[in-house]
Amino acid sequence: MPSENCHPPGCNCSHHIDRRAFLSHAVAGTLTATIAMSGASAAAASPAPAKAASGERRFMEEATRLAIESVEKGWGGPFGAVIVKDGEIIGRGQNRVLLTGIPVFHAEVTAIMDASARLNPKALLGSEYGAGTILEMIPREAGSPDPVPERARMLKGCDIYINGAPCPMCMSAIYWSRIDHVYFAASLKDTSQIGFDDAFQYEDFAKPWEDRRIAVTPNFERDLGLKAYEAWMAKKDRHPY
Repeated sequence: MPSENCHPPGCNCSHHIDRRAFLSHAVAGTLTATIAMSGASAAAASPAPAKAASGERRFMEEATRLAIESVEKGWGGPFGAVIVKDGEIIGRGQNRVLLTGIPVFHAEVTAIMDASARLNPKALLGSEYGAGTILEMIPREAGSPDPVPERARMLKGCDIYINGAPCPMCMSAIYWSRIDHVYFAASLKDTSQIGFDDAFQYEDFAKPWEDRRIAVTPNFERDLGLKAYEAWMAKKDRHPY
């Protein structure tokens, strides 16, 4: 149970530490709930730096510190990310592909997991959709093309700082998380020059299915797959996210 002095988000009582660990283990079984805070710091280099009025260098410094720590400890590639809400870091992530052997353990994904766990006052096991969780429903914004009138809040109201441009997988995760603003330092070209060629994925996604580098068979047994869609639409209490 939470302690009397429990004040989420960001609480470090034993209850919330256990909850964050549960959510992390549910995805991979190896990610710790809170990323280590030790390591060297360094400034992110960019040939053409850009500064946004609302951005803060200290958040990019922390994202870069996490990236350097990942390299020095052999956990993964040189990528770190932090998620910020109301001027405070609520989620940290590092590339941990080499540590876990799991190809999707990118910095942005782990930061989103950490922030989501911190923002939810208790573990979500498929039923806690009420106020105070990131699954709380909010109305669509004026002028939005969203086909549903309400959708789960997720990480709306948060920004993410990344020391390098997000790969397509991580950018998609950012969209699903409904994060407001993305700040990244090194470009896709910079990333390609050190052997992480994310740019070609963006290019590949613009091509027809039959022209992509990975073989794709669209509409295979479509009628069968649509049965799950029908089940979703028939569910009266479905929760759009």
